[in-house]
Amino acid sequence: MKDEQFEKIRSAVESADHIPADKKAELLRLLSRLKPAIAKVSQTHQEHAEQIVRLVEASAHEMTHGQKKPDAIRELGQSVEKFESSHPDLVAAVMEYSVLLSALGI
Repeated sequence: MKDEQFEKIRSAVESADHIPADKKAELLRLLSRLKPAIAKVSQTHQEHAEQIVRLVEASAHEMTHGQKKPDAIRELGQSVEKFESSHPDLVAAVMEYSVLLSALGI
């Protein structure tokens, strides 16, 4: 994930008034975990890493705008399944992120 993309997502989360402060902190922590995990995957699977970034951006947009599209979250989870054995950190971070978005009603 490029720094600009990360900062855009981080800024959107921080400015979302409808997200409780504790959930914002958790989301920011998870995004910080996702960034290096995605970078690691991009070294060998650039196209898949870019797809994951697009889905993270889309889900963050939905979350910060109060939209509910569970398909985006499901698609994000499916996009990392093939990396379960080779990149468990990425899979764990995406799953935590998805669970938190679901808990927020996204």
